[in-house]
Amino acid sequence: MKSKIFNILKARFLLNEDATKNWRFILFLLVLAIIMIANTHSYEKKVFQIAALTNEVKELRSEFVDRRSELMKIKMESSVAEQMVEKEILPSSVPPKKIKVAKEKSSWDKLWQ
Repeated sequence: MKSKIFNILKARFLLNEDATKNWRFILFLLVLAIIMIANTHSYEKKVFQIAALTNEVKELRSEFVDRRSELMKIKMESSVAEQMVEKEILPSSVPPKKIKVAKEKSSWDKLWQ
């Protein structure tokens, strides 16, 4: 039992006649470990990218809401009237009238009536 443990600690299994099998297995494990590490790095990179984009979306959404509220304030009739008073344009006291233009019928339509 002691000799087997000492052989493993001294890495004699890598120097035996059938050591090529052991070396192949070790290289296979190393390649798998490198692939796993690379996969983990790419995953973490994507997670950080998603977090950054999420924060950017939150900022843009809050900016959108702020701009929309500003636009609503600007479009209000009272604020437009105040700006027009500064330019000495007063609102009309007579309400506007809707003008309807009757479309003249073509001779073809008159024929089928």
